[in-house]
Amino acid sequence: MAGEDSGIEVAALDGRPGVESARWATDGVGQLLSELGGAQDRRARYVCELVVLDPDGAEIRATGTLEGEVALERRGDEGFGYDPIFVPLGEARTVAELGNAWKSEHSHRARAGRALAQLLAER
Repeated sequence: MAGEDSGIEVAALDGRPGVESARWATDGVGQLLSELGGAQDRRARYVCELVVLDPDGAEIRATGTLEGEVALERRGDEGFGYDPIFVPLGEARTVAELGNAWKSEHSHRARAGRALAQLLAER
């Protein structure tokens, strides 16, 4: 059995919306931009937690993160969720502008998946 949960944690919002990201607001992107307003501190990170139960019931957990900041406005049309406003550290474009090919290699979920694969390979 396996499970996954992901979210965006925003420093200026004390880590909100976090795991509630998908259910936080009807328009999470709009709500996040509204709550941040003109805040200077726009640091954020995507976090993904993957859990697998092995046949003996032992939990195997892996976490992946993608550090970055919240843009001032929506940009780009690929991806979903908060991708149009999330600018990864070291990039000038949002995840939605960087595109799905970039995301499949660099996202928090991809990083968690690689970490989990490594843990499983070590067992």
